[in-house]
Amino acid sequence: MTDSHSDLLQLKNLGAASVNILHAIGVNSYADLKHMGPVEAYIRIKNRGIHVSKVMLYALQGALLGVHWNDLDPRVKQQLLEEAESVQASQS
Repeated sequence: MTDSHSDLLQLKNLGAASVNILHAIGVNSYADLKHMGPVEAYIRIKNRGIHVSKVMLYALQGALLGVHWNDLDPRVKQQLLEEAESVQASQS
């Protein structure tokens, strides 16, 4: 296991499967995820044809904040969804 792999595994909400998905889109560390942001990472995952639910979006945000995704404020979850939907619509 590489240092970057364990770096991501130390974050809340992220297990081995999520980390492997993040590696597939070029996210190899916390710094990469922070730079890309949860919405862009989520969209890249979806654009690769990887089937994930909106929970992945919440999990990515929670990982950056150090909180369980279920503890995110509902308004934050809604804002993330709206932003992701807006970006996806503009790509169509």
